[in-house]
Amino acid sequence: MEPNKVTDTGSVCVAPMAGLLRSVSVKVGDHVTDGQELCVLEAMKMHKSLHAAKAGVVKNVNCKTGDSVGEGDALIELE
Repeated sequence: MEPNKVTDTGSVCVAPMAGLLRSVSVKVGDHVTDGQELCVLEAMKMHKSLHAAKAGVVKNVNCKTGDSVGEGDALIELE
């Protein structure tokens, strides 16, 4: 397994497909609620909002707007 690839545990927002990161809505230290939008991924000219699977605090943001990401990449980590 590559270091930036993870299995979704609910504590990590994982890219469901390869694409271009259009926006990141959170930063380290932000408190998020269950279902809150974390980022928007564009793939095949469609935008997909990625949401928090649980409430928590943003521990790490591994990406920035404009990044190309691969399927399974760990984008945002919560604690």
